[in-house]
Formats: sequence, structure tokens, C-alpha cells
Amino acid sequence: MEPSPRLTVRGLLDEHLMEGARVAPDNADLDRALTWVLPLGEVVGRYDDLSGVAVYTRPEALAANAQAVSAIAARGAAALIVDGAAPTSDAAWPPGLPVIELDLPVGFAALNRLLAERSLTQEVHVMRYSALVHSTLAGLLHRGAGLALLIKEVSSLAQHPALVLDARGQVVAHHGIDRAVVDEITEHLQGPLAAAPTASRQQHHDTRVVEQTAGGVRWTCTAGAIRLGKRFEGWVVILAPGPAPGPHDLAQHAVVTEQASAIIGSEMLRQSSVDEAEERARGDFVQALVHGSFSSRHDMQARAEYHDIDLTSTFAVFVAPGYSGNPSAPGGEGPGGLLRLARYAASVLPHPSVRSYVTVIGDALVVVRSLRYRDAPDIEAEIDEFAEAVSADLSRRRGRPVPVAHGVPAVGADQIRESYRQARVALGIGQRMDMSGSVSYHDLRGYGVLELVADTDRSRRFVDDVLGTLRPGTDLHDTLVAYLGAGGNVNAAARELNVHRNTMLSKLDRISRAMSMDVRVPENQFTAWLAIRLELLDRLHTSVDREINYR
Repeated sequence: MEPSPRLTVRGLLDEHLMEGARVAPDNADLDRALTWVLPLGEVVGRYDDLSGVAVYTRPEALAANAQAVSAIAARGAAALIVDGAAPTSDAAWPPGLPVIELDLPVGFAALNRLLAERSLTQEVHVMRYSALVHSTLAGLLHRGAGLALLIKEVSSLAQHPALVLDARGQVVAHHGIDRAVVDEITEHLQGPLAAAPTASRQQHHDTRVVEQTAGGVRWTCTAGAIRLGKRFEGWVVILAPGPAPGPHDLAQHAVVTEQASAIIGSEMLRQSSVDEAEERARGDFVQALVHGSFSSRHDMQARAEYHDIDLTSTFAVFVAPGYSGNPSAPGGEGPGGLLRLARYAASVLPHPSVRSYVTVIGDALVVVRSLRYRDAPDIEAEIDEFAEAVSADLSRRRGRPVPVAHGVPAVGADQIRESYRQARVALGIGQRMDMSGSVSYHDLRGYGVLELVADTDRSRRFVDDVLGTLRPGTDLHDTLVAYLGAGGNVNAAARELNVHRNTMLSKLDRISRAMSMDVRVPENQFTAWLAIRLELLDRLHTSVDREINYR
């Protein structure tokens, strides 16, 4: 069973009741949809839309309301039906409005009954066909057929190729057409389908018909929106090649896409839930790797085999900042958004022999990536290339420079914990120094030496003695950092802080009094620089150790 096409003005003229009717003008659009008929007296003086409505009038009523014809035409009336000879010439009719003059008067009741019967018959026919399509696809869904078999059945029901697009316009399943042609069609559909349908209780199913040329063939694409509640999830698209389908075929395709969108949306939701559960489990395993928190070697090996991770590979651990500081601000994401961001970052520079595993720890994105090279120079180049690519991708998404830090390569899973610790320390240093791109722990050799003594009581006493009341985050501390970063150049530091030179000198005097030493003396500048670095490393060391050793 297939749906009957919607009743049109042309279809109404084929009815026995309309035999002998005359249509004006000769080039009138007779393919307008027709669902109901109303008398002229009922629509005069109102402003509602008349799409799909034929307006009925007696000749004498039309003569008394001739000025109303232009108004009903402007309101989109499907046709004007005159029950007899019209009292005016064809030239008086507004352009675009089909005017039907009946040969013999039939009366409003008979005409109204005819349209009602036709509309009800058509609706029942559509409902029966919709039920058939729904039961067919629902049966496949309940048997766990998956997207591939569901879209194959959609293609069979429509007798044309079909595909499924996700909310980003990416193809997730297709049948009956080559992938190359699918990609070309999808590219052309990006524009017409770019505006996602809005969720509304009053809104009917969103179906769009788009004509595109791909692979040297003209395609008529009937796209039905996939919406789950208020969330838009994508499109089910039926592709008809060659000449444009007739109203009957388009009606069939609309019914199939409408029913298929609900069933396929349910399958996409189920698959998404499965993927998210697997992703969370894999993320938990990656967190256990970087924290070294397995109960035993056997536990680690068993979980690695489940997630298809070769623990004997050589890995690199990359860490990038997650939150922009305010999760509700542009560039800020919740935990789910951070995980998606990490997945996007891990997908850059794909290679068949390389595997990437992602997780989110606190406000940091973590990527553990296997390496394909074995020689040290090649490994270093591979790590740096990936870090730069991830930094560029995150910077583009965030609209600001984003550093991506990494430690030394981890040969086997046992060294991942230390590589992660180094990457976190490098990230903290990189953020403090406003670095971007690839930030290597190995390149921060000076900090590596200082790190050996930063976590000692003697180092902490030195920091307290030198910095005194100056603490990170305070205005004077930031001024001191900028001054030392400018190599003791007052003018350069003032420009960086956007303050007047005299203001800078005044702050340096206050800093010198707080530190009990003249910070403008080169020897004292080195002492202050050393104290600031030791204080930074001590804080980073404490923070990272607290996280890694947390159980």
C-alpha cells in the first residue's frame, strides 16, 4: 500500500461533480494542494491564511463582493469556485488565482461533502501506509538490526537510495548508492539543511525537498528531520535520481522519512548511549594508566585487552587546558563537552598504526597516543608535530592560543604515569609563562633541575625569605613577574602591563620594600627570579602529586 497524493485543484476538476467546469485564466496553477472549501461570506473580513482552501461563491454573491477576490488571492486561497457563470470578465481576476466556473450549479453542501470525503479517504490511506512503514522498521529495531539494516529497509520501502546524516551533516549510514556520490550529495545538502528545525509542540514533521546534481545525475532529495524530544539529531534522506518524482512518489517519500526518522533516531540514541558507556569505561582505564592505580599487573593487562590496548607500545602523553576559566563563558564546556573536545583533539593527524586514548582529569584534556617511530629523533619530531596540530585545532575552536604539553616518551605502560606527571608540570609552567603550541618538559631543562630542589623545606624557607608578603595572584607579584620577564627593562614592563612608567617605578619601590632588597639591582633580580621559579614548581609538584597519588 502506498499513500495517495494530496488532492489538488486539478484532481478536483476530474471529479464527476465538476464536469463541464471552465477554468480561468488558461495558465492557472492547478497543482495547488486542496484540503477544504469555505463560503465566501465566511472568509470575507478575516485575515487568516487560506492555503489549501477553495472559496465557494454564488454569482450574485460574487457581484456584491467583487473587491474581496483580490484579498482572498493575497491570503493564498487555492481556488475560487463560482457556482455558475461569473459576473465579470477573465481580465478582472487577480493573477495566480485559479477561478472555476461550474457549468451546472451544484450547491455548497455537495461540494463540501466531496472534499471532505476525498480528504478523509486520503488521510486514512496515509495513516495505513504510515502504520505499515512504522511496523516494518520498528520490528527491525526491536530485533537489534542496527543502522545499516534500517536504512537498507528504508531504501527498499522507498525503492530509491537512502542515507542518514547526523546533526553535523556527516553521513552515518547509506544504502543503494556509491560513497563518492554520497559525499558529493551531502556537500550540496549542507546549505539547504544547515538550519536545524526548531522544536515545537505545534510544529509538524519537518520534511524538505531539495534538488541537487551529483555524479552527473539530477537527484531529488526528500529529507525528514530526526528529533528526539527537543534535540535535533540529523536527517533521513531519500534520493530519487533522474526526472523529478511526481506528487504520488513525493508523498510516499515524505511518509517513509517521517516514520523512519523516529525509528532511526531511537537507534542513534541507543548507539550513542552504548558509545558513551564504552568511552567512559575507556576513559576510566586511561585515568588508571596515568595514575598507576591498578590493583595488580593482571588487572591492568585484563582491562587493556578488553579495550584493545597494547601495553608494550611506546606512548606519548599530551595534556592541554580544558576550561577557559568560566565554563559558562565562550570556550567553556561542561564535563561532557570537555570529553568531546578531547576526542576532537585526539583525532588530528590520524594514522592506521597509531591509537589515541582520551580522558578528562579535572580541568585538563589528556591524550595517550601510541607512537609509530622507534628512533629518538623521529619520535621527538612525531610528538612535536602532533602537539602542534592539537594546539592549532584547540586554538581554532577556542579562539585563543592553547598550549599542549608533553613529557618524555613512555616505553611501555609502566612509564605512562611519570610521563603524565611531567606533562602536567610542563603545562603549568607553559600556562604561567603564556606559552602556546608544543610545550615539551624536556625543553624546560632549567625547570627540570630546579624541580629537584623545589620540594624541600630549605627551598620553601628561601622562597618565604625572598618574596615575603608577595604571593601569586597579587598585583605586586604579577608586576614583579612582568618586570623580570622584561629583563629588568622598566619601559618594556610598563608597556606589557599597560601602565605609566612612573606607576611602574612606584610599584617597584613597593616591591623592593616588601622584599627588603632593591629589585632593580641585577643580583637581586636573579634572586627574585629563582624564588618565583621555585615557588611555581613547588605548587605544581604538590598539585600533581596530590592528583596522581589520589585513590
